[in-house]
Amino acid sequence: MQETKSTCPYCGVGCGVVIESEGNAITGVRGDPDHPANFGRLCTKGATLHLSASPSVTRQMRLLQPLVRATRTQAPAPIAWDSALDLAAHRFAGTIAAHGPDAVGFYVSGQLLTEDYYVFNKLAKGLVGTNNIDTNSRLCMSSAAAGYKATLGADAPPACYGDLQHADCLFIIGSNTAWAHPVLFRRIEDARAARPDMKIIVVDPRRTDTAACADLFLQIRPGSDAVLMAGMLHLMQRQAWLDTDYIAAHTSGFAALQPQLAACTPERVARECGIALADLVQAARWFAGVADDATAPRGRTLSLYCQGLNQSSAGTANNAALVHLHLATGQIGKPGAGPLSLTGQANAMGGREVGGMSNLLSAHRDMANPQHRAEVAALWGLRDVPAKPGKTAVEMFEAAADGEIRALWIACTNPAQSLPHQSAVRRALERAEFVVLQEAFAHTATAAYADLLLPASTWGEKTGTVTNSERCISRVRSAVPAAGEARHDWQIALQFAQRLEQHLRPGMPTLFPYANHQASAEAATEAIWNEHRESTRGRDLDITGLSYARLDATGPQQWPLPEGATHGRKRLYGDGIFPTPDGRARFAVLAAQGLAESPSLRYPFLLTTGRLRDQWHGMSRTGTVARLSGHAGAPCVQMHAQDMARQGLQEGALACVTSARASIVLPVAACAEIAPGQAFIAMHWGSEWLGGQSAAGRALAGVNALTTQERCPISQQPALKHTAVKILKVDLPWQLCAMAWFPEDEALRARTALAALMDAFAFASCTLFAAPSTSETDADADAPARTGVCLTAAGHYAAPDALLERIEALLGLASEGTLRYADRRRGQRRAARLVPSAAHNTLGALLLAGDTLAQHWLTGVLQNDLPTTPYGRMLLAPGAKPPRGTLGAAAGARQVCSCLGVSEGAIADALSRLAGDAAARLSALQAQLRCGTQCGSCVPELRRLVQGTPAQARPA
Repeated sequence: MQETKSTCPYCGVGCGVVIESEGNAITGVRGDPDHPANFGRLCTKGATLHLSASPSVTRQMRLLQPLVRATRTQAPAPIAWDSALDLAAHRFAGTIAAHGPDAVGFYVSGQLLTEDYYVFNKLAKGLVGTNNIDTNSRLCMSSAAAGYKATLGADAPPACYGDLQHADCLFIIGSNTAWAHPVLFRRIEDARAARPDMKIIVVDPRRTDTAACADLFLQIRPGSDAVLMAGMLHLMQRQAWLDTDYIAAHTSGFAALQPQLAACTPERVARECGIALADLVQAARWFAGVADDATAPRGRTLSLYCQGLNQSSAGTANNAALVHLHLATGQIGKPGAGPLSLTGQANAMGGREVGGMSNLLSAHRDMANPQHRAEVAALWGLRDVPAKPGKTAVEMFEAAADGEIRALWIACTNPAQSLPHQSAVRRALERAEFVVLQEAFAHTATAAYADLLLPASTWGEKTGTVTNSERCISRVRSAVPAAGEARHDWQIALQFAQRLEQHLRPGMPTLFPYANHQASAEAATEAIWNEHRESTRGRDLDITGLSYARLDATGPQQWPLPEGATHGRKRLYGDGIFPTPDGRARFAVLAAQGLAESPSLRYPFLLTTGRLRDQWHGMSRTGTVARLSGHAGAPCVQMHAQDMARQGLQEGALACVTSARASIVLPVAACAEIAPGQAFIAMHWGSEWLGGQSAAGRALAGVNALTTQERCPISQQPALKHTAVKILKVDLPWQLCAMAWFPEDEALRARTALAALMDAFAFASCTLFAAPSTSETDADADAPARTGVCLTAAGHYAAPDALLERIEALLGLASEGTLRYADRRRGQRRAARLVPSAAHNTLGALLLAGDTLAQHWLTGVLQNDLPTTPYGRMLLAPGAKPPRGTLGAAAGARQVCSCLGVSEGAIADALSRLAGDAAARLSALQAQLRCGTQCGSCVPELRRLVQGTPAQARPA
């Protein structure tokens, strides 16, 4: 076995991993104990990375060779790499010659490595001469970047993870850290245990697992973030809790902010936010660090924040309002104090460093600054680079829909799932004359619109660097060769660029001299990185003192680390000097627009979107690991129980969720975390997992069919967080439940085939499920690996027999020996396939059509491998209850601990027999079931379940 140190590709915590491999196969992964971000810990997603890179996943889901479509309606066919790149260069060159450089656009990803980003940025701005390059980081971090720049002068998070150990108050706003950044939340738990007096304030419209740890939870109304923080600052000023010396010495603009602050009286703010006035006062006092003893030193406050602030039409104003609190109280540049934005993707920070967005230049240079443009042009050996800002993410697809952009190159992202207003996005992809998709996975929603598909390497195969939320640069290393014919992202961009140069600047020296036939991928990547490093010389993010060799020898390093420095800087602005013309931080007077869409009589509910604990973005990777579906296995819309009652909705009933743009249908679930008048759908459920057909015959496009394209006017980040909707009960009397176990090397292909049928129904979802226990020490660990696939659907009328026969064939229900029942007149159809074994028969596959009430007990029979002998042909009986005289079977319970497959039911059963206080019962629960003893991602939920279950009385 070989071990390779690398970095996790998911969120911006930037955890180090140790990849275990044998030959060309990745066989395991564990946390890197030496990495300063995680010290060996991983979350559920990181701990299962090796499963997403298994040979069976690679064979079934990866894009392994270049493909081309002759027409959009045809299936793609193989094409040689040289021919594919020649075709791409020819089409882009032709578009540029006919319509100019701004007729093409590049849409890339925060999951690219810094070196990939650098080549794409140089390709667009240097070679093509367009600033039409943007990234899906626009959807997650552009408001944070704009907020930093507006107040502190540069897009540079000033704090670090180590500040958790020194903070007296932790202010978490717009972030469900326990789910979105679980390993960082483990560090919060550690800090709290070491310093029990540390206060935690959580601000969120939902009562999340993060909120459960709070000393003070402010369940504000959506869109009132900036108002809340202005009210806190108003109170601090009124109560003389400000650091007036710091304001005078190190900031400007505080006087200009006064009219805005004066309007934010505590009474008005408490009313608008929907919180108690006393809680507002307490939050302001704790944040300011003011103790009852006036002689005590000021406490230190660290802020953590994410998409709740960023994905808003007031995103930049939200971010600025938070930084204002830190500046006004001197809470910056010292241990335990400062704002720290939590990056959504593994390398969104690195992309901003190289200028890989439509309004940026390399190394935090300003596109509008002629000197900065000249510096970049000189580095690249050009006369100039374009000055006109390019199209941002949403603008780029709007321009494609309007015919302004005619050729699109999309790399390592899935806009047909993740961008808002999906009907407009898909219209853009259909109208664009030529679409290239550079992607590792073959079956993303965007792949259906691509003329040319180019296979890219992915985690475990790539080499380069990433930068995490605390400005820490880590190496990414390849443990195995790229699968199939896949190539590295920088390599594809470079080889395309060299061909395009022959059209755009024939006979001139190449702008991309990083690789030749003798250079290894590692050497070429280092050459790219060295050029990026030189671009930072003298800038706020200067890394001229860093090298691949130094990263290999000393491990991850924070920037800035200029030439001659012995180490990177943990915290910024400790000297009170900021990267602004006068060296002072700024209080920025920005209008907070509130919600892009407010509830109305027509759309009375406010829909929030967000992450699930065990899934990632569009699930192209995490969706291949059935274990990760145990915690939240299928799409649903969560509502407050009172709202469900008013709408006549029962648990699990289908509801139609409609915004001003589209409708989708999905089951409803009661959720106590959500306030009345609000709803929640996870951001991950795109058309790959949630489908159906509208009354007009159009395919439904997942949750982002609903979301608005409105965006912050400064950052241009879409307001994905909040959408006004109506939620109505939908009557779809004919329903379908079909599920089966598959061998591991067949399940994903079967799910893909079944998912392709979803649009034949008014509602459908197609998901994975795992065996009840996934513990590696399970007694059945030597049994053949298998994965479950489940298709649920509904319609106004019974589905055609041919469609049901196709589903049965895909589930293995077409074989002899399958038990069957059919009543065509009533639209009823049932089939069950038994699997013989030495001990007893089990249920291997099941289809219920028409009457699906029996799914509630038959699901338990199938998922728990219960003996079917007591049932016989009664497996086909209708109704919600098992046949009389047989043992009932509980449906597969939701898993709380994904690592060890521990269900909520098992936890409730164990807690019913445990005595003692909450801490003692949690410890006993973990000792008994081992839940929460692996990655720890489920610990917040375990605490909540313990607190919600009465303790068993001790014997007298």
